[in-house]
Amino acid sequence: MKKRTVIGWDIGGANVKLARVEDGRVAQVVQIPCPLQADRAKFDQAIAEGLNLCPPGGRHAVTMTGELSDVFADRAEGVAYLVGLMRKTTGDRTLFYAGRAGFLDAERAIERWRDVASANWLASATLTAAHCAEGLFVDAGTTTTDLIPLKSGASVARGHTDGERLTEGELVYSGAVRTPVMAVAQAAPFQGLMQRIAGERFATMADIYRLTGELPEDADPYPAADLRGKTKHESAARLARMLGRDASETDLPAWVDVARYFAACQLAQIEAAARELIAREDLDASAPVIGAGCGRFLAKRLAEQLGRPYRDFAGTIDCEPEMRDMAARCAPAVAVALLSE
Repeated sequence: MKKRTVIGWDIGGANVKLARVEDGRVAQVVQIPCPLQADRAKFDQAIAEGLNLCPPGGRHAVTMTGELSDVFADRAEGVAYLVGLMRKTTGDRTLFYAGRAGFLDAERAIERWRDVASANWLASATLTAAHCAEGLFVDAGTTTTDLIPLKSGASVARGHTDGERLTEGELVYSGAVRTPVMAVAQAAPFQGLMQRIAGERFATMADIYRLTGELPEDADPYPAADLRGKTKHESAARLARMLGRDASETDLPAWVDVARYFAACQLAQIEAAARELIAREDLDASAPVIGAGCGRFLAKRLAEQLGRPYRDFAGTIDCEPEMRDMAARCAPAVAVALLSE
């Protein structure tokens, strides 16, 4: 009997993620970095690379955040371009996820671009809620952290657009890789004294988590802020620059301590938003934190801070053990494939 194959896509501005699902089982998960160029053709290149990895004949289900890229004049233009690109390359075998509106064909997806734009979080939360009726879904990615309360087997998020979600505290624009360190704190301890830091993108949170040893090796495919290497010592040099200093002014363990301070500041931001949502929805004390994304080590630490059990998104899907990490990192691509079956 021929297998039922669906390819789920999550098209972001920095990378494209795809998940191949066969008869309800995740068979392949891939993340493809978008070329760093100020041209919408970067999406064409990444999607073409992804298509080369897909078997012919499968259906496609697409969600996106790439419409936010500044290569587009606005989100409507971005959605139209990405929908048109997928229609051109995959034909009529593609449906587009529109959140509350479900899956749409290309023509309706362009008409209802507001529903299609950045709806990937709802796909992941909806799939998760089918397996965990109450909890806090936390997708900590490279740039943002989604905080979605779940009750009675459904998302109870109040926001749907990015603007609404920022207002409701359901989207924290802080992630484990691309977020500049200056967005997390404006001062840091050094040799026993607090000092202000530079308002420059000298270092990112990828440097912080390289120094703390928590960043997965392949979670940061982007060039470093200074276009240099990614050893701990090179990350320490970038962090030192944030303090107006050279890394040689102290030893590496001291810079690791500074990194831990910034990591704690980021977690505190996320925790504050999480506590507000938990109180708003009166989540039961036993309701877990469910983590997804390349930075889900933040979700684990959040669960500890909140005194709640932790579950991993990968535990909600059927796949080989060696595929679970990447499936959890690429949760929206996995989710749209499974939801569209």
